Amino acid sequence: MRNKPLLVYWSTLLCLFVGSVLLSSCLINGRPRQTTSEFVEGGSPQRGWDTLQTYGCPACHVIPGVPAPDSYVGPPLTHWPARSYIAGSLPNTPDNLVHWLQAPQTIEPNTAMPDLGLSEAEARDISAYLYSLER
Repeated sequence: MRNKPLLVYWSTLLCLFVGSVLLSSCLINGRPRQTTSEFVEGGSPQRGWDTLQTYGCPACHVIPGVPAPDSYVGPPLTHWPARSYIAGSLPNTPDNLVHWLQAPQTIEPNTAMPDLGLSEAEARDISAYLYSLER
């Protein structure tokens, strides 16, 4: 019986801790999230969609939202924001993707990805489109 106040104390403390963790989680997850495409400085997802088609990217890749027959020369570009790496070794960041799109051979010399001669603006637009894709 003497342990009952101690049990009540620890139970109350545990409940308060769990409650605060749950409340914090709700507050964090309830905030509106910016998409990564908003962080691709100077990039436009709409222009990126157009640029992907202009340069024939769907000839080698499956790209969500870009109409084309399925092609698997290159990897499908689905779920782009969730990827950890570009070309298997480069951390997936907007700036790294822009660099990859402009000069893939300098990053992975044996890649099948051709150097398309993209301008920085075009690469930023394509990056903005890929980062706008749902996870």
